[in-house]
Amino acid sequence: MLKRLHNLISPHAAKPPVAEQRAAVLAGQHITYTLKRSARRRSIGLRINDKGLTVSMPLRASERWLNSVLQDKANWVLEKLEGWQTRKAQVLSMCDGEFIPYLGEQLTLRVQRSVFAAPACQYGDTLRVSVQDEGDAKNIEQRVSEWYRQQAGLLFAARVAHYAVLLNVAPRTIKLSTAKTQWGSCNARGTVRLNLQLIKFPLHLIDYVVVHELAHLREMNHSADFWKVVAGVCPDYVKRRRELKAVSLS
Repeated sequence: MLKRLHNLISPHAAKPPVAEQRAAVLAGQHITYTLKRSARRRSIGLRINDKGLTVSMPLRASERWLNSVLQDKANWVLEKLEGWQTRKAQVLSMCDGEFIPYLGEQLTLRVQRSVFAAPACQYGDTLRVSVQDEGDAKNIEQRVSEWYRQQAGLLFAARVAHYAVLLNVAPRTIKLSTAKTQWGSCNARGTVRLNLQLIKFPLHLIDYVVVHELAHLREMNHSADFWKVVAGVCPDYVKRRRELKAVSLS
């Protein structure tokens, strides 16, 4: 009986995807990527993040199919890889004099030594952080992150309240998100999630994401009717969407 039950279990279920490091020439540029083969996959998928390009493909997919997909997506792959490289280069050093993005503007980070650490506080175009050790970048980063979360929580709640009235919807909960691939989301239960990173961008882009997600409480899809709802309070949504895509998280 135990042997029969064991045979009913798929032999592939417990096996992780086989991974290998590969190289390719895309649009004249040499790149490296991680290739993962899995018996569960039925198509070839590409994912790009801070670790680079990962290609997932069916276990027995042909090299010709793989090469065809890579060449078809060559420009997209190079664009996204460049975006991640730029993002890495822009990682904040979290030291005195660093520029902190906030609502499309730049705040100057001022780090001062203090026996009593205090929350970060904005004074005009300056963000002041008091810490016991001015060289403790991790602690400074934590203070700045806490300030971002506080500002985002307050601002996002206010923008949702404003547009909920205009769209005649009633979201139940607003949550901050740290998703790597979405600026926002909304489910049928009325939970709206907005990406914390939005606090760094101009208000008109934040408003677009807010309107987009609230519109899903009227149309839980991306149909023509959905975009009519968005256009009702955000007539230039196409321009804003295009601008936001230029700084896509993915």
